[in-house]
Amino acid sequence: MENSRRDFIKKAALSTAGITFGGMATGLSAKSYAKVIGANERLNVAIAGLGRRLGAYYEPISKKDSNVELVYLCDVMQKQREAGLQKFSKFIDYKPKLENDIRKVIADKNVDVLINATPDHWHAPGTWLAVLAGKHVYVEKPCSQNPREGEILVEIQKKYGKIIQMGNQQRSALESIDVISQIHNGAIGTPFKAVAFYTANRGEVPLPKAAPVPTGLDWDLFQGPAPRRPYTHDTWDYNWHWYGWHYGTAESGNNATHELDVARWALQVEFPEHVAVEAAKRHFLDDGWTMYDTMDATFRFPGNKIIKWDGKSRNGYKTYGSDRGTVIYGSNGSVYVDRDGYRLYNREGKMVKDSKSKGSEAGTALGGGGDMSTRHVVNFFNAIRGKEKQNSTIDDGAKSTLLCHLANISFRTNKALEIDSKNGHIRDKEAMKLWSREYEKGWEPPI
Repeated sequence: MENSRRDFIKKAALSTAGITFGGMATGLSAKSYAKVIGANERLNVAIAGLGRRLGAYYEPISKKDSNVELVYLCDVMQKQREAGLQKFSKFIDYKPKLENDIRKVIADKNVDVLINATPDHWHAPGTWLAVLAGKHVYVEKPCSQNPREGEILVEIQKKYGKIIQMGNQQRSALESIDVISQIHNGAIGTPFKAVAFYTANRGEVPLPKAAPVPTGLDWDLFQGPAPRRPYTHDTWDYNWHWYGWHYGTAESGNNATHELDVARWALQVEFPEHVAVEAAKRHFLDDGWTMYDTMDATFRFPGNKIIKWDGKSRNGYKTYGSDRGTVIYGSNGSVYVDRDGYRLYNREGKMVKDSKSKGSEAGTALGGGGDMSTRHVVNFFNAIRGKEKQNSTIDDGAKSTLLCHLANISFRTNKALEIDSKNGHIRDKEAMKLWSREYEKGWEPPI
């Protein structure tokens, strides 16, 4: 479909040139041709997963110059589908189809693009199913539930040539692009360390007790590639993040992905050579949260570069003056960068430059949407058309997500990890058992 569209556009462009310089030989006006070209370049988009990130897609999909049509809203919960349609009706003047099963959406040859905003355990499988069916995919962070899935996404992108972009939207923030470029051009000398942080005051969560499947929920399809287990109270609606490793990736995958991505971007590092973690559950010790809620992780990279992760899920103390961001240290200065902009300091600690974002993007509040999300999705659309370079390839997304997985594996094995800095693989055989996961029969990876 993509090649035929581009071929048509080229031919139509030539015909339009003929009209301009050689009369009406084709029988259509230039204006009519412009409409045809526009329709032929249009992308048909489906969204799977209509939860808290839905708000991030209203603007980029409804923008006239995005030239996309929303053809499906898909979710395993009926009330999410109905609510999603109602919410989108404020931004578009047509009705997309509602669908329960992502596989049916992917099978529709009319769909060009899948926006994959499902829970973590669906991110990579939903993406590879879509790519194998000829779709381009925008997949929310983290792009994988385990390290092997990240490798698979990189492999299938290279094999099939489709655009895959992770929702690490700060890569499209104008202020972040600006200051990272300054860092790479020597504004703070040689950058050697980045401290990425996240501070939130998440409260108590319910115990995951056995319960009837909620009305309207397709529990079997929610589980998808994960091995089957009985339903437990409140699992489907966000708390799957904290109920073990079956569906979620803890706070590292949930939020560290963003800040660790900025840190890795700034330091221009790829795979670490050593990972050490101190993490534990420190708050509401008797509630349903089964993972750590506090983590301090250190990633050491070749060239004596270091990234530290300071994650506090349930303590709202703003150690660095904000609820999330990254501090980059260089031999001749420092930079503080977050979703609101940046501040650049010289070695003496004097601020020499700052830039504040004019937009608004959620920090730790649940939900999604804002100017950088819009820019990131639009960049994805334009990359599909060949009009823009991707602000972040899936190769970058997978490498940043791997840091989250390595931190989780270090916590789960209670070991510091020695890493092969050429490919990110763990040198410990026991820890490498967590490189992949068990899949429900019939849902195994394709590669």
